[in-house]
Amino acid sequence: MLLTALTGSAAEPYRSPYEVKFTFPEEELIGDLQGARGDWKNEASVPYAEWFSAATQKRFGSWGPAAQHFPPPPGVEQKGAAWMEQRIIATALRFRGCHYQHHHIPDWEPPAGWPIGKGALPPAKGVDCSNFTAFVYNQALGLKPSGDIHEQAAMTEVAGPGTERRSPVLRIDRPAGYADFARQFKTGDLLFIRGQPDGEVTHVVLWVGAIGRSRNQVPLILDSTAGARQDENGTTIPDGVQLRPFTTTSWYFRCASHALRLIPAP
Repeated sequence: MLLTALTGSAAEPYRSPYEVKFTFPEEELIGDLQGARGDWKNEASVPYAEWFSAATQKRFGSWGPAAQHFPPPPGVEQKGAAWMEQRIIATALRFRGCHYQHHHIPDWEPPAGWPIGKGALPPAKGVDCSNFTAFVYNQALGLKPSGDIHEQAAMTEVAGPGTERRSPVLRIDRPAGYADFARQFKTGDLLFIRGQPDGEVTHVVLWVGAIGRSRNQVPLILDSTAGARQDENGTTIPDGVQLRPFTTTSWYFRCASHALRLIPAP
């Protein structure tokens, strides 16, 4: 099954040249997200009726309510690693086109008068890089990483599946060469990016891996960013959650730090 996207303004929509080809049917991967688990009003740790309350504003500030900890999806224990890897990407692509915002959950949209937070971004629905990856793993598999980029990058274990367990996390150091990234990383791995080649980690992306489709087989990543990146046609990719190319000249490659694997080996 090919999954493509059409995002942007109604007048001039962005047409992505990138695709994802799953080896499992979409209904098998994310069919359950058509129900309560995928209902945007159930994303937060507080009921939807309290999203815009004074208590929520005092507790969470400009970031809006934190994500709930989702239970593991039914039957996940019988699924293999390949299914879990592809479920991560399929879940993430449900938010393709969401704007980049410093929020904990993708569908938080602050009302007029709500405090403006980091970056003074215009109020809109959306999510930042590390809260995006944390939310995707949480909703997809019941694994709940920290949404803080530095805490997420340093994980040795992750909460879940479920609220009473913790699972080990495998660290993969930066591969030696560009071609080694595709050989060593798996679909769904978290790849952390430094602000500068010798600086601290400031960003995280999902590695799409073998299920990604691009011109000349350039690897794809999936992330939420405010940065202006270009696709293989030279077109600027919109902000927020989008597929982007992992090229030899990209910031993603030049400043790659390390990866973390949350999905256990078969």
